[in-house]
Amino acid sequence: MMNIITHEGYIELAEKLNIIMPVKGATRKTMLVNSGAEADENAVKIAKAFTKRPNIIVFSGAFHGRTMMTMAMTAKKAFAAGMGPFPDGIYRADFPYMYRCSPGMNDNEAIDYYINRIHKVFEECSPAEYVAAIVVEPVQGEGGFVPAPIEWVKAVRKICDEKGILLIADEVQSGFGRSGKMFVSCYWEDEGCPPDIITCAKSLAGGVPLSAVTARAEIFDAVPTGTIGGTYCGNALACASALKVIEVIEKEKLCDRAIEISEKCKERFGKWQREMTVVGDVRGIGVMMGIEFVKNKDTKAPATGLVSSIITECVNNGLVLESAGIYGNVIRFLCPLVVTDKQLEAGFDILENAIKKCAAL
Repeated sequence: MMNIITHEGYIELAEKLNIIMPVKGATRKTMLVNSGAEADENAVKIAKAFTKRPNIIVFSGAFHGRTMMTMAMTAKKAFAAGMGPFPDGIYRADFPYMYRCSPGMNDNEAIDYYINRIHKVFEECSPAEYVAAIVVEPVQGEGGFVPAPIEWVKAVRKICDEKGILLIADEVQSGFGRSGKMFVSCYWEDEGCPPDIITCAKSLAGGVPLSAVTARAEIFDAVPTGTIGGTYCGNALACASALKVIEVIEKEKLCDRAIEISEKCKERFGKWQREMTVVGDVRGIGVMMGIEFVKNKDTKAPATGLVSSIITECVNNGLVLESAGIYGNVIRFLCPLVVTDKQLEAGFDILENAIKKCAAL
């Protein structure tokens, strides 16, 4: 999927991604673009071309980028203030935010509720026969590091299969080892519910601008000539960087290292959740973890100001952190997979001391 002429690195990288991307279908194709938003927007275009349908479904808490299409897809409109009008045909269902589902629901009841919200979109916004794709972040990033429960993913996959809808996994933030597998969608594939299209970026080329869209060949083959592509897509420098990144991840077993780091995080974060009144929830997959802070564990009132104070305190002591979540009350954990145990423990200590100081524990 390149313009006019290509180079060996593009072909080699596309072939590699066709192997490691856990999309539905044995024969695959990949196109290379420049950013996560560009990948997501092209994935939507490709889905529309294949299905000949105009609409898509996205979710509460979603973040997909800052192009006109992806700003419309993104839930938090602070990222799109003053930028409209936006493309239409984008409808939103509730994401399975299990920590904040209705009180009294067990997990099965909550998943049934969230699946029903998709059917409500079919009833009230767009009939299923007009929906080209359902776009999901396997772990929501800006939304608060909220993982999609696998039973919910299975149900969404079933809906897509029954209705002729494509399932798109936005792995821009979650891909390349953070989950303990190369992609979170690998876990989906293990459970028999792989996506039809995967987008990736960020870690793909180690800081050089590059992103990718991978799908089975028949999906790509439906795209009209000239509707996808771009000047710098899959440039030689970016492809060389990406090939080396994937080689290092595999050679140095960084997916395995992610699991080791994850276990240390679960132990430490779990201790805080048990002992600290302000730590309401700890969640995630692999080392893509979120710590949600609350004023009260019963009411789950978001402790947004506390998180802001904790981050400032940590930065002042040499630890850079970011917040996330629809209320800005989640600290997201995204450490490098090459972190040493000593560095990891030092970071834990700085964060723990900051929580205790700022929450006056």
